Amino acid sequence: MDPLNAFLAKSASKKRPAELLTAHLSATLAATGGLQRRVGRLEVAETVLDGQFWTATALAALTHDAGKLPDGFQNMLRGRTRSWGERHEVLSLGFLPHLIHHPDLLIWVASAVATHHRPLTGDSGRDLATLYGPSDPDEIHSRFTPILPTAAPALLEWLRTTAAANSLPVQRSATRADLAVDVLLQTTHQLLGQLFDRWEYRAAPPDEGLAAVLLQGAVTLSDHLSSAHQQLAGTQPLDASFRPRVEKYLAERNGILRPHQTEAAEVAGHLLLRAPTGSGKTEASLLWAARQVIDLAERTGGVPRVFYTLPYLASINAMTTRLEDLLDDREAVGVAHSRAASYHLARAITPEDGPDQDHDGTPCRADAAAKAVSRAAATKLFRETLRVGTPYQLLRAALAGPAHSGILIDAANSVFVLDELHAYDEQRLGYLLASARLWERLGGRIAVLSATLPTALAGLFTDSLTDHTETLSPDLQLPARHRLRTRHHHLTDPQAVAEIRQRLEERASVLVVANNVAHALELFEALAPAVVDLHGPDAALLLHSRFKRGDRTTIEKKITERFGTRSARCPGLVVATQVVEVSLDVDFDVLFTAAAPLEALLQRFGRINRIAARPPADVIVHAPTWTTRRGQSGEYADGIYRREPVETGWQILTEHDGHVIDEADATGWLDTIYASGWGDQWRSDVLQHRDDFERAFLRFEHPYDDRDRLTDTFDKLFDGTEAILATDQAKYEAALDEAPGTAGRLLADNYLIPMPHWADRLTAYERRLNVRIIDGDYTSDRGLLAVRALPHQTYQPGEVL
Repeated sequence: MDPLNAFLAKSASKKRPAELLTAHLSATLAATGGLQRRVGRLEVAETVLDGQFWTATALAALTHDAGKLPDGFQNMLRGRTRSWGERHEVLSLGFLPHLIHHPDLLIWVASAVATHHRPLTGDSGRDLATLYGPSDPDEIHSRFTPILPTAAPALLEWLRTTAAANSLPVQRSATRADLAVDVLLQTTHQLLGQLFDRWEYRAAPPDEGLAAVLLQGAVTLSDHLSSAHQQLAGTQPLDASFRPRVEKYLAERNGILRPHQTEAAEVAGHLLLRAPTGSGKTEASLLWAARQVIDLAERTGGVPRVFYTLPYLASINAMTTRLEDLLDDREAVGVAHSRAASYHLARAITPEDGPDQDHDGTPCRADAAAKAVSRAAATKLFRETLRVGTPYQLLRAALAGPAHSGILIDAANSVFVLDELHAYDEQRLGYLLASARLWERLGGRIAVLSATLPTALAGLFTDSLTDHTETLSPDLQLPARHRLRTRHHHLTDPQAVAEIRQRLEERASVLVVANNVAHALELFEALAPAVVDLHGPDAALLLHSRFKRGDRTTIEKKITERFGTRSARCPGLVVATQVVEVSLDVDFDVLFTAAAPLEALLQRFGRINRIAARPPADVIVHAPTWTTRRGQSGEYADGIYRREPVETGWQILTEHDGHVIDEADATGWLDTIYASGWGDQWRSDVLQHRDDFERAFLRFEHPYDDRDRLTDTFDKLFDGTEAILATDQAKYEAALDEAPGTAGRLLADNYLIPMPHWADRLTAYERRLNVRIIDGDYTSDRGLLAVRALPHQTYQPGEVL
């Protein structure tokens, strides 16, 4: 009997049987092969490792869990003890000197093996230096024994045979390996000490630090893939076949490629595309991406990934649907944002799903949730080669370590489309520009596209990259869609309300965009009753960010059905906040909006007369009011936007009151704003954030240090939190029980209401359900109206959330 058949790598679960150690190591090695075929040659890493990067990855993958032999670990897997208390990856080091002769290759493989679960150094108490250094050989012996004496030589022999079969350079032996337990523990101690000497205090040069993190990412990603029994997609739908597919798609709709789309398809390198809404810039960017895929595949031998990034959740979902339609393949596109599973669930639960129960009595809804969770998890494991998401998922690579370095290896030799770059504030924009520099260093190509891109922002992008950036700003001579009107009273002023009522009485479809929830609620309360009386309940709708997920989905569907570009024209009213700027493909007759930064206003204008099917339509901008903002200095328009750019933009707008405005006007107006003193400070702030982020996160001087302390700071910057109403707790718990595991949580997520990160203190954490709970006032058509907490901790809907 083979002694290795007694050793497990994974314990049994409800979903799958226990997994043998040798089976898991083989699967991880195979996953590394798939990852190598997809990423291709990594120039920076191969240079540092003398062409041995993927060899080091494969050897580390083969040996990463070899240290699971001790009785303590095996008893834990079999449920005989609750925990072991030691780190198996440390003992895995003991096998490496008996396999790898070359000292440089040995230290690289050892680094990846040791750090595939825990950081090597740090101050959190969970790093290997704290747990095992300094320690003497006797301590290592006592902590890792007992080990079955025949196990180590049998595993070493298997490792040698398997490595040789896969053409990996290992020491060969004419006879069976004879590795005593004492010798294994001695080499474990020695090699661990060498790792501490190499990485603990010495700052790594830039390329070496980056190569170290890439190696760690390759091993951890291979391990995750094998543990999940997943395979990476091996093809890229945006390839040489994409342009003919687009041309056919357009021909079926009586269209052809426009000149700027053809130009974009011929660019080899970075791209900056400035084109108005409705000009086909999305298709242009995808044609550009397909060209880069072809070039990078030839250069690296891999399958480049394409990342299409957007700042808003709803626009991400819409773009995913658009790509799936264009490719005629619902499985080709991954969704990479924190609510990816929610998106897939919404797609899975449809009338076509059939009866309420499957033939075995399982609820169809629960099955759909399980499938949605499964696909979201596959996306998290980097399965698809074409992904739509927020850039924040990619930025998390900066945290490195076992949890995030896989993001970095996946981003190597890839193509990035950054849409709506103007939507990010100075800090986030600076971080994005620093990351773009890193993507370029990793062999990537980057494109920026926007309808409202000031020259200053375009310059920051091109200056941040080393290689040439091709700029396309086509003069498309599109028909004018809008006539600008300005009003010197606020959007909530009685005069504004009276003018909106008049347009509604004339049976117009009216979009009203406020800057905060309080103003949106005030306007909706004043205007909606009369509209409902005239045209029915779905003729007046309110949309903002403080709805339950399920309610918001319902409202957006109603808005699209009544006011979408493909819908018959209907009178009615939508009152919204900024969420409407890019989230919905809608077409209204007239806009009433509060003053905001010019970029935001231009997006709001884009919801009016969207396809220029009518004469120029009125877009009416109301004067700003200035107020303070919690925890911030200075004044803000309606408590949301900084005064300086809004005020300068308002002056420009008043100078053009009554004019028919053209898309080409926007760049000149924006350049005037960014040429102001505020613009100079904006540029300085962006550059400072770019350089600070690069210095603090992207140099990887201590690549195996613990960065967990930075995770919370990162999350506060990029993520909010969510909570359920106290009155929904029973429903939430019932939804959790409706389907097993994560699928049930996905169903329960329909009760979650987005909140800002600082609002955690207004909530109570329910540990049993792993959810935050708020005591608040809420209706399905008006959303969150108030939150009650401690007397000095209250939220009212006028506050910025």
